[in-house]
Amino acid sequence: MAKPRSSFICQNCGAVAPRWQGKCEACNEWNSLVEEAPSAGIGAVAARGARKGRVFALEGLTGEAKAPPRLLSGLAELDRVTGGGFVPGSVLLIGGEPGIGKSTLLIQACALLARRGERVVYISGEEAAAQVRLRAERLGLADAPVELAAETSVEDIIATLSAGRRPALVVIDSIQTMWTETAEATPGTVTQVRCAAQALIRFAKLSGACVILVGHVTKDGQIAGPRVVEHMVDAVASFEGDGSHHFRILRNVKNRFGPTDEIGVFEMTGVGLSEVANPSALFLAGRDGSASGAAVFAGMEGTRPVLVEIQALVAPSALGTPRRAVVGWDPNRLSMLVAVLETHGRVRLGQHDIYLNVAGGVKISEPAADLAAAAALVSSLTGAVLPQDMVFFGEVGLSGAIRPAPHANLRLKEAAKLGFSRAVAPPGPQEGETSSRNTGAALRPIRHIGEAIADIAALGRGAPAPRAARAAG
Repeated sequence: MAKPRSSFICQNCGAVAPRWQGKCEACNEWNSLVEEAPSAGIGAVAARGARKGRVFALEGLTGEAKAPPRLLSGLAELDRVTGGGFVPGSVLLIGGEPGIGKSTLLIQACALLARRGERVVYISGEEAAAQVRLRAERLGLADAPVELAAETSVEDIIATLSAGRRPALVVIDSIQTMWTETAEATPGTVTQVRCAAQALIRFAKLSGACVILVGHVTKDGQIAGPRVVEHMVDAVASFEGDGSHHFRILRNVKNRFGPTDEIGVFEMTGVGLSEVANPSALFLAGRDGSASGAAVFAGMEGTRPVLVEIQALVAPSALGTPRRAVVGWDPNRLSMLVAVLETHGRVRLGQHDIYLNVAGGVKISEPAADLAAAAALVSSLTGAVLPQDMVFFGEVGLSGAIRPAPHANLRLKEAAKLGFSRAVAPPGPQEGETSSRNTGAALRPIRHIGEAIADIAALGRGAPAPRAARAAG
């Protein structure tokens, strides 16, 4: 029998290489390959004398399917992201930048559950128990019967959790600090993170306890560690926010028991994170309705309609290559939108610097924001001030056609709730030209980008001092 060879595993992405090399070929990270024994790595060699497999029964697709029971955390925004509460026996992975508020949010959820008589255990691998108590005192949660420990050994943690009453919720902060004796690797490496997560997931499935794993993030905002951990868990959530803003967004990336791309909005206060029931009003706070280059976008985050302001600044460039700066949106989509406006809208933007910003630090990935971004660009170029009671949504195609956006009625209802009476958007395939009778906001249907440019240019003719007048419909 050939002697098993060691493998080299990248500590950044988890890729396996047969020999050591300076740079990982998968993620181009330098000095990230670490040698690991074949009994602990991904290509582990099966032990001699292993038992034979057993035959198990197979079932069909038909049968009675019951909805999984839910454990409400007491925070409506957190329950919204999880799909209606925690599912017993499930594992949730939460990632976020340092200091964003992950531990604060989880200690608040633990305290609310513990006060309702549930057994809740908080395991901290980064902070001492005294530090966690100080945080609980600042938040006014010191009286909550949360069981606390500072431990990193997975075997000791599982043995402690198995003793006594089954815990309803277990928080592991963080998974990168955990280590297990089954893996011969340094704590924090890819192998240790994978093996520790696998042991905790097995405990959750066997005991029925809900386990929340806190994960670190890399420089580009992705959850650190092997990507296989994200496939092993039942749900993955990302805690987003900007240090210069006081709100935080918990975004659902994966959920086996509910919808994905759902968000929960929280506001950072002196007593912890408070829920924001109406995030649209928060994102639009302080909006200057008398300035050009600003358009309100009626977007969708999961099942929730959210209104945000898209700001644009178009200025003549003194450089050979004009600048394109984007905050909160895809830069490649801005380049495509500028090309469509140049080709099909006859809007001359090639010799101008373009700065695009989503106000409030919100990140938008929905294609329906194209029309709002185009309106903001044309408004800044012509000096036209868009009406304060108007919202925009619709995807702009390469031919200049405006494609319908899903959930148009929900967008219009949210706009009407905040005082917007008009909307510029393409008619939906089934909704037709939605009127204010059933949505509260009148829809101005457009089918080509030239129609929107003509309307904005007409507003610009009445502006007192337009910066340019090169838009033609």
